Amino acid sequence: MIGIALGVAVLITVLSVMNGFDQEIRSRIFGMANHMTINTLDGRLLNWQGLADEVKQYPGVIATAPFVSGQGMLLNRGLNHPSIITGVDPSQEAKVSIIAQKMVGGNFNALQPGQFDIIIGAQLAQSLGVDLGDKVTLLIPSVAVTPLGVMPRYKPFTVVGIFKVGNGFGFDSDLGYINIKDAQALFQLGNAVSGLRLKLTDLYLAPKLTQAISQKLPTNYLVSNWTYDYGSLFHAIQLEKTMMFLILLLLVAVAAFNLVSTLVMVVTDKRSDIAILRTLGATPRTILAIFMVQGSIVGLVGTLLGLIGGVSLALNVTKIVNGIQNIFHVQLLSSNIYYVNYLPSQLLWSDVFNISITALLMSLLATLYPAWRAARTQPAEALRYE
Repeated sequence: MIGIALGVAVLITVLSVMNGFDQEIRSRIFGMANHMTINTLDGRLLNWQGLADEVKQYPGVIATAPFVSGQGMLLNRGLNHPSIITGVDPSQEAKVSIIAQKMVGGNFNALQPGQFDIIIGAQLAQSLGVDLGDKVTLLIPSVAVTPLGVMPRYKPFTVVGIFKVGNGFGFDSDLGYINIKDAQALFQLGNAVSGLRLKLTDLYLAPKLTQAISQKLPTNYLVSNWTYDYGSLFHAIQLEKTMMFLILLLLVAVAAFNLVSTLVMVVTDKRSDIAILRTLGATPRTILAIFMVQGSIVGLVGTLLGLIGGVSLALNVTKIVNGIQNIFHVQLLSSNIYYVNYLPSQLLWSDVFNISITALLMSLLATLYPAWRAARTQPAEALRYE
């Protein structure tokens, strides 16, 4: 019972922790990354308002926002860092991104047209040595013709906000946000934008919607979705979870094998008792049922104990690990490696159900061989030397 209980508890806890990490990564990526985007081949999307009204008619599309995107170099007192500069409308961007919720300094709505303000990630601010109110120079990969000759295009910006999403995906170290009007002027787009960002109710609708919208739009439009950039990552996470389930299932299998050994020893020890029952009229089926019931009870009680322990541990593992870190003054998890500095846990009852059914089935299968040996006991053979 204890062996099965430990196996079930460990399996529930580990899968819950993996679900927690999966949820953390999903919330960070999909809160910032594009669910779907619509661009054009030349990078200039005109009449985006009409396109936005059109795509909102598709089931699953809940919000849209225009954006201007380009590459640049941010400079400050001899320090420089390449960045992806995104021009946004703060009011519309908040509908498709969590960036406004991740501000650790300033306000995302401070991006006003014509002010040439910028909001950057915490790591990028640290790399450039800037804080709120400081000036940075944005250098873009295009040139301007001046009386002094051909000069690179650059523009000073004021840092009015700093955000922090988390390590691991380059959001904090590579992204900079400016107002969409300033971006249109800087990248010389006029009234055009680089593309249209779509937010969906269900991320897994993206491939289907991509195909449906692509068929309706002219051939010079490009429709992409999150699977192009992050599909392989989430496939790897799902594969890892499946493999971890199968590997940890071996713990339950070992406990089930112990159940086989225990029941075989019981059958050997009770041969004379089985023979007496047979002489009193018990059929092989009755003997078979006795040992199957005994093994099933062991499996059922062990599984229930494992469920109670596993669910309790999964629901409190974050507090337990945080308590250990506080007591011993150690940092077991670093956000530089694991994206978070705590142990996340998300209990899925579907996992609990699958683990329970699997443990019960393995326990039931473990009783078949010992019960079959018991049912084949011949009274005359067993009682010969009694």
